Amino acid sequence: MTAVIEYDAGNIRSVIHALERLDAGEVVLTSDPAAIRAAERVILPGVGDASVVLASLRKAGMAELVCSLTQPVLGICAGMQILCSHSEEGDVDGLGIFRTQVKRFRPDDPSLKVPHMGWNNLQAMSGPLFEGLPEPTYTYFVHSFYAEPCEDTIALCTHGVPFSAALRRRNFFGTQFHPEKSGPAGAAILANFLKI
Repeated sequence: MTAVIEYDAGNIRSVIHALERLDAGEVVLTSDPAAIRAAERVILPGVGDASVVLASLRKAGMAELVCSLTQPVLGICAGMQILCSHSEEGDVDGLGIFRTQVKRFRPDDPSLKVPHMGWNNLQAMSGPLFEGLPEPTYTYFVHSFYAEPCEDTIALCTHGVPFSAALRRRNFFGTQFHPEKSGPAGAAILANFLKI
């Protein structure tokens, strides 16, 4: 069973539909701690302001629970950013799983728009999320803040500066891009997560 954590995250339905298209077995949208702990894997979606997403997670009593999980966990977009140490968005401390800072894009080149929106390529891909995918692989991004590259980085992308397109530490994975909106490549990445 795959648990998708329910906490007013924004992109929950599109994530669930993407999993259903993969015939992922039982997918449960839940805020029940017992169901989340019992799941084979957990997805932490998130769209919008990371400080608001983090506040929603904490209000729902989910922050400590997420940090204690031992099965594979995938944070998507703001769901990844809140797993980092700190975010400039709202000047808020994250859950500290990934040891990196989340910064705002401040491109010197006026042709580089913020938010970074659309398709961009993944480079320096490593680990089970990207098994079977060519490099570069193109995925879909919508974000104004980015996680700085660090020892947990498992894929890079560039928008004025290089940033972490994906992160991993122990059983925790994160993607800055939206696999549920990234066509066949995103479906392959989600399918790989379901095998972990």
